[in-house]
Amino acid sequence: MWLVRDGAVLASAEAASGRRARRRGLLGRPGLDGALVLRPCRQVHSIGMRFAIDVAFCDREGRVLRTATLRPGRVSRPVLRAAWAVEAEAGAFARWGLATGDLIEVRG
Repeated sequence: MWLVRDGAVLASAEAASGRRARRRGLLGRPGLDGALVLRPCRQVHSIGMRFAIDVAFCDREGRVLRTATLRPGRVSRPVLRAAWAVEAEAGAFARWGLATGDLIEVRG
C-alpha cells in the first residue's frame, strides 16, 4: 500500500484495520519506515512507545484535519470529525511536506 497526495507517493503504508491491530499500533517497534494507517481513528496515544510520532487525522475524504507530534507517553486530543489517522516517525511529515488541509489517500 502507498500513501499518496496529488498523485505523488509520500511513503509506503500498512493498515491496522482490525480492533486489535489498531490498539497495538506501533507498540513494541523500534521504528517505522513509511506510515501506519488506522481506520477508524479519532485519537491516538504513544504510551509504551520507543520513539516520537507524527499523526495526521483525516476526514472520510482524506482531508488532513489536524497534525500533531507526540513524544512517547502522550495522548492526542480527540478529533471528532476524523475518520482515520496516519502515524509515522516524528519528522516524516516535514520531509513529505504534509500539512493540515492536504488531501491524501491510501492506494493498493
